[in-house]
Order: sequence, then C-alpha cells, then structure tokens
Amino acid sequence: MLQMEMTTSITLAMVFPGQGSQSVGMLASLAMADPHVRATFAEASEALGEDLWALVSSGPEARLNQTECTQPAMLTAGVAVWRAWRAAGGPAPARLAGHSLGEYTALVCAGALDFAPAVRITRLRGQLMQAAVAPGAGAMAAILGLEDDAVRALCTAAAAGQVVAAANFNAPGQVVIAGHAEAVARAVELARGAGARRVVPLPVSVPSHCALMGPAAERLAAELERADVRSPSIPVVQNADAATHDTPAEIRAALVRQLDHPVRWVETVRDLAQRGCTTLLECGPGKVLSGLNRRIDKRLDVRCIEDPEGLSEALRSLGAG
Repeated sequence: MLQMEMTTSITLAMVFPGQGSQSVGMLASLAMADPHVRATFAEASEALGEDLWALVSSGPEARLNQTECTQPAMLTAGVAVWRAWRAAGGPAPARLAGHSLGEYTALVCAGALDFAPAVRITRLRGQLMQAAVAPGAGAMAAILGLEDDAVRALCTAAAAGQVVAAANFNAPGQVVIAGHAEAVARAVELARGAGARRVVPLPVSVPSHCALMGPAAERLAAELERADVRSPSIPVVQNADAATHDTPAEIRAALVRQLDHPVRWVETVRDLAQRGCTTLLECGPGKVLSGLNRRIDKRLDVRCIEDPEGLSEALRSLGAG
C-alpha cells in the first residue's frame, strides 16, 4: 500500500462520480468554454467506434442510461473535467477516489490506466454486468435512517435463500441494498417496519456490488489481466477496501472485488480527511457525491466542477489559475 505522511500541505482530494450522475446535455457549458472536453470525447469516440459526444449532447436518454453506454460516458466526462482543471492551472490533488465506476476515472487521472483502453474496459464492464442477471431479476433500493448494522441484519433476515446485501455505504444513515428482486422487496418491507425514515426503490436494471455480479467479476478479471496497469502517480483510495494500492496486481484485484462487494464510500471519504485532505472537488456531472461528502464530514470544504463557474470558483478557492 502507498503510505503518505499527513502534513499541512496535503489539502486537496478529487473525487469522481459514477453511474447515476449522467444526463443528456451534461458538460455542455464547460465544452463551450474549454476545448479539452470535446477533445476528450473525441478520443473516447474513436476508441469505441461511436460518437459519444453526440450521445451525451442529444441522447436518446434511454441509450445514454444503458449501462454499457453510461459507464464509458461518465469515465470520459470525469477525465474531461480533470484535463480542463489541470489546463487551467489547477493543482494536482494529494489523493483521488471515485464512486464505483468513478474509480476507473481516478485511476486514469493517476496514470495507472491509459484513457482509451479504460473507455473500452468500462464499456465491457457494463455489458458484463447487464449479462450477469436476467432483466427484471435484480433490484436495488436506498434505505435512509437506519444504522449500517441494522441494514445488514435485515438483509440477512430477508434473504430466504436468495441474494440481498448492502451494496453502497454512501453516507451515515444512507445505505443502498442490491440483490434478487424478491429479496430486495422483502428487505424493503423489513426496513419500513424497522423505522427507516425513507425507502426508495431505484430505477436500475443491474443489481450492482452484490454476489449476483460474481460471474461478471470473473470475466472482468480476465480482461484486466490483459490490461496495462501501472503504479499510480497519485494515491487512489479504492472502493473495495477504502485503501490505496501501488502494484498492478493489487489494483486489478481491488477493481475485480469492487464489482461484487459493497462500495465503502463513507470509509473512503473519512480516509481522505484523516490523511489531511480538507477540500474535496467533485469532478464530473452532477453533485451527488458532494451531497454525500458533506454528510460524511461537515468539516470538509466540498465543491463541484461541472461547468465554467464551478471551475473558476474552485480555482479561486485554492488560489490557482
């Protein structure tokens, strides 16, 4: 594992969103202000053999929301914002992290993965995830207002021979569960009975980060073995264990484990804070992570970069640009 001493100079971490933050028209204003956005999407389009910028600009929304399209689109969006940040004089962060798919973005920005191969890998990742579970067989739901252990316990009680488990530990009192649709439905009812403040079934077709993704993880492992993975130039806190890794074998193993194990986002953000990071910049469309990050640690200065105003504000806050 990479080790880094906590010093007062370590202040900035950058985090990258995953699936769910996409929208038709994302990054449009930033693309008008900074050529790196369109150039990055052009690279991704060449790697995929499809005009990815046309898809994110004009849709159709249903195709953008298909897992195999969403994943490379979000990876590309995050890398585009990173390049715009660095070109504008934004400093390199002390640490990087990404939520689920966003971890691939972080690894590209840290130099551990090349961009074009990562675009292709994330498309394949989406295809493998979709193929692992028959349509309608899986489900996910967000449970708000219960402790983590309470959610784990109700998943155990609801399983009845099927799969249902905590998939995302997103913030204190906010856990997403995933598994077989029937088991998730049973867990939802138990959560309501246990006093959950809110239970929200999620409109997804793939039950991510649970044991149902085991077959996808096995096939992804074979693909990652063929990929050129290097030691990152910036430490990346990975989802599976909320830790950093510096060897290709460790990085690959953490990426594979991530697919059928929970995203430990609360621990990830707390690790960033414990290592001395006081400012967290969310790079990419939407503000989902920023909302979670504020709930995890209210002391953090949380900012978003998805448009020219956000970029300028972040640069000013750090005295850069």
